[in-house]
Amino acid sequence: MNDLRVNNISRSFGGLQALQGVSFDVASGNVHGLIGPNGAGKTTLINILSGVLAPTSGEVFYRDQALHRVPAHRVAAMGVARTFQNIRLFPTMTCLENVQAGHHLTAPRPLLPRLLRLPSAGREDRELAAKSRGILARVGLDAKDSHLAKNLSYGERRRLEIARALSFRPRLLLLDEPVAGMRRAEAAEVANLVRSLAGEGMTILLIEHNMSFVMNLCSRITVLNFGRVITTGSPEEVRGHREVIEAYLGSGGHDA
Repeated sequence: MNDLRVNNISRSFGGLQALQGVSFDVASGNVHGLIGPNGAGKTTLINILSGVLAPTSGEVFYRDQALHRVPAHRVAAMGVARTFQNIRLFPTMTCLENVQAGHHLTAPRPLLPRLLRLPSAGREDRELAAKSRGILARVGLDAKDSHLAKNLSYGERRRLEIARALSFRPRLLLLDEPVAGMRRAEAAEVANLVRSLAGEGMTILLIEHNMSFVMNLCSRITVLNFGRVITTGSPEEVRGHREVIEAYLGSGGHDA
């Protein structure tokens, strides 16, 4: 079963054609890689899938629900969450508060009980904090729950953004360069996290330039170049594809 179907998506910005007829499917519970050189259109596509941009033409379906004309907040409410290439956190809020902020779609908190200071409001706050701490533990930040986001290391901020995305309780997770700038050990921790999420049935589409991370983690990979799909296949098929080697991996097939 395919959770995500991208059908002939194109997007232009004035005279610039960023995406041209992009099509591929992402199977339920799989980790699917989206790779290509800088400027290939990867983040533009993620922006379309998450409702930040509308396509010029084409269709996107998530579990048979159309996403291509749905605003970002409704896409998130449908069970699609994302991280960003440029980290977007609340820097002067704690790790716990950043994750709690992500619960606003899944844990609506009525205003009246808070104004009246009813016991139910305190109980809801404690339950939300406990859930958020559990998510922080999932990404290895449970000891940093009271730390301000701006005081975290780069790799920790990356993991915090994943934690906030998980607070939406997504069924489809879009990761835009989740291990960019991380040390090898940190990237391995994120790979283990992604595997465990997929093992629980979450579908994951990720952009990443760390080719060993992608090849060891993804069951399928789609390669973009100049806004077009070169190929979609298994890591072994992609690794040996002539156009991929020429356009992205280099003649020796090394990491880019």
